Amino acid sequence: MGNENYYCFTAEECHSGMRIDKLLSIACPDVSRSLAAKIIADGLVQVNEKTISKSCTVNSGDNITALIPEPEVLDVKAENIPLEIIYEDDHLLVVNKPKGMVVHPAAGNYTGTLVNALMYHCGDRLSSINGVIRPGIVHRIDKNTSGLLIVAKTDAAHTGLAAQIKEHSFTREYRAVVCGRFKEQEGTVNAPIGRHPSDRKKMTVTERNSKHAVTHYTVMEEFSGYTLMKLRLETGRTHQIRVHMAYTGHPVLGDDVYGKPWKGIDGQCLHAGRIGFVHPITYEYLEFESELPQYFCEVLDKLRRM
Repeated sequence: MGNENYYCFTAEECHSGMRIDKLLSIACPDVSRSLAAKIIADGLVQVNEKTISKSCTVNSGDNITALIPEPEVLDVKAENIPLEIIYEDDHLLVVNKPKGMVVHPAAGNYTGTLVNALMYHCGDRLSSINGVIRPGIVHRIDKNTSGLLIVAKTDAAHTGLAAQIKEHSFTREYRAVVCGRFKEQEGTVNAPIGRHPSDRKKMTVTERNSKHAVTHYTVMEEFSGYTLMKLRLETGRTHQIRVHMAYTGHPVLGDDVYGKPWKGIDGQCLHAGRIGFVHPITYEYLEFESELPQYFCEVLDKLRRM
């Protein structure tokens, strides 16, 4: 049937009431819950000859068919790009991404990305859940944001890490320099984020087609017209910190999308400095920190002299 595997089976009594995506991840070899959800969304799964949604529950005796595509051959090239690896084992690694590096290939950026570097370092030992363009990538940080990122080597590790992100149990702490000064020394921004209605490349605070988004902040140091902040993500929406800070009237310094450029740095002054999570295989809690990079320290030195 081409580059795909065909499965046909009957749900048993022990499967009654189970969601179809969970059942597929149990019944079909090498099918994760995430992959099951994707092929269901693609219309490749039927229950009693009817296409269904991933939230469909099955009954004993239901006839289930599924077409599982073979993994695509990755045409993104491995590149010998230096990586700063903070931690690595057989299941995952934590890298310190430099400012200016794109995380995964996309239109206009097929080389020089973190994925190209990871493919050289790890070979074929990267999770396949996010497909051929984003192997191993569980979560992302923007091109001009520096700092810590977790990469999954196996699908099992990827699934476990993604579940923690969904449950908001990850520790993700950032440092940022923002424009202006806050009245309060700490607080929370609780404002939903969705796609900007007129500029599809931007996100914005909106009630329409949005997702719940929460950022906790603490003032660390104040300057003349600027503030060094510690920011902790409770959720992880696209551009969340940048959007939330702009929403409060304090855009991240140098953010040329949600604020304005700042002479001397390329893009926002934002660093993912601390990350903590439960290892998805060993269940040990791990936490890592990254020192502020040189560009960030130079900005702080300049602000302290102003």
